[in-house]
Amino acid sequence: MSTQMNSILIANRGEIACRIIRSAKALGLRTIAVYSDADRDSPHVRAADEAVRLGPAPAAQSYLDSARVLAAARDSGAAMIHPGYGFLSENAPFATACKQAGLIFVGPSATAIELMGDKAKAKRAMIKAGIACIPGYQGEAQSDDALIKAAKDIGYPIMIKAAAGGGGRGMRLVNQESALKAALGTARSEAENAFGEGALILERALMQARHIEVQILADGHGNIVHLGTRDCSVQRRHQKVIEEAPAPGLTSELSEAMGAVAVRAAQDIDYVGAGTIEFLLDPAGDFYFLEMNTRLQVEHPVTEMITGLDLVALQIRIAKGEALSFTQDDIKMSGHAIEARLYAEDPAQDFLPASGKIALWRPMRGGGIRTDTGIRSGSEITPFYDPLMAKIIAHGKTREGARQKLVRALKNTHIFGPATNKNFLIRALETPDFVQGKVDTGFIETHFDKNALTPAPLSFAEAAIAAVLLFDRARNRALDATISMVPALNNWASATPISTPYSFAVGEEKLDLFLTPKGPDAYEVRGQDEAVAHIRILDIRGHKAVLEINGRQKKLAFHQTGARLSLSIKGRELHVQNLCALVASSQKTVDSGSVIAPMHGLLSKVMVKPGDQVRKGAPLAILEAMKMQHELCAGISGTIKAVHAKPGTQIAANSVLIEIEEADGNSRK
Repeated sequence: MSTQMNSILIANRGEIACRIIRSAKALGLRTIAVYSDADRDSPHVRAADEAVRLGPAPAAQSYLDSARVLAAARDSGAAMIHPGYGFLSENAPFATACKQAGLIFVGPSATAIELMGDKAKAKRAMIKAGIACIPGYQGEAQSDDALIKAAKDIGYPIMIKAAAGGGGRGMRLVNQESALKAALGTARSEAENAFGEGALILERALMQARHIEVQILADGHGNIVHLGTRDCSVQRRHQKVIEEAPAPGLTSELSEAMGAVAVRAAQDIDYVGAGTIEFLLDPAGDFYFLEMNTRLQVEHPVTEMITGLDLVALQIRIAKGEALSFTQDDIKMSGHAIEARLYAEDPAQDFLPASGKIALWRPMRGGGIRTDTGIRSGSEITPFYDPLMAKIIAHGKTREGARQKLVRALKNTHIFGPATNKNFLIRALETPDFVQGKVDTGFIETHFDKNALTPAPLSFAEAAIAAVLLFDRARNRALDATISMVPALNNWASATPISTPYSFAVGEEKLDLFLTPKGPDAYEVRGQDEAVAHIRILDIRGHKAVLEINGRQKKLAFHQTGARLSLSIKGRELHVQNLCALVASSQKTVDSGSVIAPMHGLLSKVMVKPGDQVRKGAPLAILEAMKMQHELCAGISGTIKAVHAKPGTQIAANSVLIEIEEADGNSRK
């Protein structure tokens, strides 16, 4: 196979593929992406110098198909393969296959991957090396009877874990013996489905423990260093969502002790590459080996932020045979970094993954903020892969400085489309115990029960803002289809101002509002219980708006798709849909196939009837306001499908007057 030493294939997708491509290009390497049919237009494909299709959307037929990945490397002339994390990153046969194909695998040896990828073998190796492990069972006997007997010896509560794999799959917490047998069956089945291997281990469940990990780097010349600690205790379903470095509240002696043990563990197995030794730290200050990840971690950016090192570049250099250019004494930690994982998921539904098209993606830039992502506006979150959309990382001189920056960054990051955990992340970061660094692996269960995860209902003020934005958007669409409309006449009515109704769903209830224009870009919104909001639009540019509400200015972001309006107000994202039929947010006014009234006035003339053929731009009706006539024109060519108003009647702004069906038969309404 003809290869070039300056070429690397990234056997992954999404944000980690984009991340690896950045560092590889900085090293002067030619980058080759791979993609499934679902990812054909993804950012990582565009970011690479070239890209190779793997196959259909399912991971088993694309990113997990080692034969297809190796064929892509062969056909593109790649010299190296970087697996990222997940997929084939901890697959020992794949690492072996790369070596046999003459490719440099950017990762440790297949032997190390196989040993540390099996939790039972890994624990046996660490115990042999004299490293403290959580009391448990990692034997080869896997019958229910053997495991039930071992659990009695260990004592409850017990944690069941799949010996292979990770990510929280195949894990169950069991508090009493009566529940053990059923939990064993569920965990074994889940492990078999996820990893193709049903072997289990048991561990004593350490309550109120912290999840602390240590990043290590080892080259092929006998040099090995650690890069300090990370705290990854904030987890849901045993999967991390917030990570930080260094781990808060640890004494320097404890941090150094953990680092030394991590280095010793890597030395004992002749490890080469980047890896992470994970520990559980109990309330008494004792720590135990949990597992080793023989790959780059999702949370590696927090270590990069405090050390100034590029872990991906170092991985590549080590894989090419280079020695580390620094020693343990050269590594200096600067400040604090916190990372929040932005997922497409619904916290109110037990963090159930979500999918769909991203209507708008606008991350905050600058100010000590780093955003690693593999999405853009228009990207599709599919059900085929992990729903991680982005990682937002903040760096500050102090932990509190980093925390405040991260909260601000999340509040100023706008993402509309599938449900996300953004609101939850902000709330978690603002929880008093998190502020004080009092976190453990039960943090989410302790602070967020089902009621706490349910989003706050739509308030009257938020609904009033939504009504004004919907009205304004619809009016502007109508004005675009109107000839000789004077801007000064915006919201003017020749008679008593007519109120436009809006109705929003709030749980099982409805919130009814009435919007009345009070001048150019000024509105009065009335609701139930005599609630009143006086709102003026000060500025709208793109997806951002500045409104004055009862004398106070608010900045917000929004995006409209038909009758659905997404809002981000003070970092809180919410989605509303107007339930009224004949208003601007109705599906009948999504596009130019509907002709709507741009203002309140008298409909003096209608020039068409159902069945008439019209061309785009043809006059259809005349609306009188302020003793002037405003011609309403067709936005598309087609057939008049319906006329909803009669000449001589007063018309409310945003009322649908006429519907047009396109010539191809697809109704535009």
